Amino acid sequence: MLNNISDNLGKLRSKRGYSLEKIARLADLSLNTIVKVENGANQNPTIETLTRIANALEVKVDNLIR
Repeated sequence: MLNNISDNLGKLRSKRGYSLEKIARLADLSLNTIVKVENGANQNPTIETLTRIANALEVKVDNLIR
């Protein structure tokens, strides 16, 4: 089962129609980082990583962690 962050990231990304590569580019993070967060391999990303992802998705960090 996916954790909340990975599940929410996948849903928000799909809703926007963004690829993993696009999120990585917009967030200025490596593709590997985005993949690990979305597939649950990194269940405790840093607040900086979450902030960058949230900004790329144009949502608040709360939307990723709730």
